[in-house]
Amino acid sequence: MNYLRRIDWIMRSYNVAVVGATGAVGNEMISILEERNFPVKTLTLLASERSLGKELEFRGKKHPVKVLGEHSFEGVEIGLFSAGGSISQKFAPIAAAAGCVVIDNTSAFRYEPDIPLVIPEVNPEKIAEYRRRGIIANPNCSTIQMVVVLKPIHDVARIKRVVVSTYQSVSGTGKKAMEELAEQTRAIMNFQDPVAKVYPYQIAFNCLPHIDVFLENGYTKEEMKMVWETQKIMGDDSIAVTATTIRVPVFRAHSESVNIETEKKITAKEAKEVLSRAPGIVVVDNPGKREYPLAIHAVGKDETFVGRIREDTSIVNGLNLWIVSDNLRKGAALNAVQIAEILFRDYLK
Repeated sequence: MNYLRRIDWIMRSYNVAVVGATGAVGNEMISILEERNFPVKTLTLLASERSLGKELEFRGKKHPVKVLGEHSFEGVEIGLFSAGGSISQKFAPIAAAAGCVVIDNTSAFRYEPDIPLVIPEVNPEKIAEYRRRGIIANPNCSTIQMVVVLKPIHDVARIKRVVVSTYQSVSGTGKKAMEELAEQTRAIMNFQDPVAKVYPYQIAFNCLPHIDVFLENGYTKEEMKMVWETQKIMGDDSIAVTATTIRVPVFRAHSESVNIETEKKITAKEAKEVLSRAPGIVVVDNPGKREYPLAIHAVGKDETFVGRIREDTSIVNGLNLWIVSDNLRKGAALNAVQIAEILFRDYLK
């Protein structure tokens, strides 16, 4: 009997929609669905009217991009959303009402108490809560890679405080930002004045300590996302988090300098051993051979890389970490597809 159920599970396929299919994350979602052989029965690609007439390839076939509308989700079982918060606010409830389970990559629903915020390596059990509203939220890219690394340490030593500075690539803003970095770089190398449209200032050969809008407390929303999301995902509001998020002239992959204080002493050697055994993590840490995680090495990779693991000499129970991950993959598209994989494996029959 169990064997028959296993065969049914293998044979089952799903009607999947990608909302925001022509964007950087949408493109990545389509690629990852194919790479991981996700059981797609039909694939519906949705975007704004600007993308009407475009075609995207999936499993060797061209699929037309359709205009997103209120009737786009009839018969769709899983919806991967990455088209902006306002689009998700409007269409995710419509999709859920039509029987589609929405996995949303925007910040539209992350802080709502009845919607699960999920990283599969950290809190996969929360996926079951999708039944409340038919929506699962994907965390912010910078939060995902940090919490993937923090959770194994938290489990053995309990983290009390986190101080993080991020160095985030322009792909986190989207295709237009990547194009702007390329255009500005060409202009500067040709002794021309760079033009800033996407960002308030030149991003080429520069760093901007400003991601998202500024809040009344002086932090940006991106910084506060890391505070709110870390506490929600870890299920512990007592963890103190402070963040400074910086946009850097890197096309793809985010890097983070993370300092943590733990309740129980954990040495750098012990931390390396714990992280080496944890899912989704690769430890790259050999200073003698100049081996440490680099953004250029993380591009296109599914894993989160961690190195420069060392004890903080200023406090008794402190560690410093350097964390790098591809923000379009684990920081967005891959995390969403991993959620969908658990969803169909354990919940959708």
